[in-house]
This record gives sequence, C-alpha cells and structure tokens, in this order.
Amino acid sequence: MIWQEENNKLYRKFEFKDFVEAFTFMTKVAFAAEKMDHHPSWKNEYNTVEIWLSTHDAGDIVTEKDHKLAVKIDILAK
Repeated sequence: MIWQEENNKLYRKFEFKDFVEAFTFMTKVAFAAEKMDHHPSWKNEYNTVEIWLSTHDAGDIVTEKDHKLAVKIDILAK
C-alpha cells in the first residue's frame, strides 16, 4: 500500500511480522517525528500500524511537511 490522500490527511497502513516489530517501527517514527517537530496521528493493533499525517499549524491540511515525514516513515518501514 502507498500513501493515500483523503479528507485532508495522508494515510498509510503498515503490517509487520509481530507486535515487537510494529512497536520498534513506531519508536523509530516517534524519534524522526520529534526531530521534525511534526507528530502523526496513529493507531497500533498487534502487528498493524495505521498513520494519518496532516499539518495542524496549517489548518489540518496536507503540506510539504507531511510528505517529507511520509518519505522518512517509508524508509523506516523497510
């Protein structure tokens, strides 16, 4: 699955081998997001992580900041 833009948000669902792998991914994303001062909305259930990106400061729309974080997240998912 690739990122989908819908309702002024970028969305992607990631699936991993197990919970530990999913949580490890989330931890890496958390550090990258904090470094950018740009934090995702997300949900984790066992081996699945769903992420929604939008820029709150810009009125909850998708901006270049979201696309940049999406690229970083894709790299971390590999």
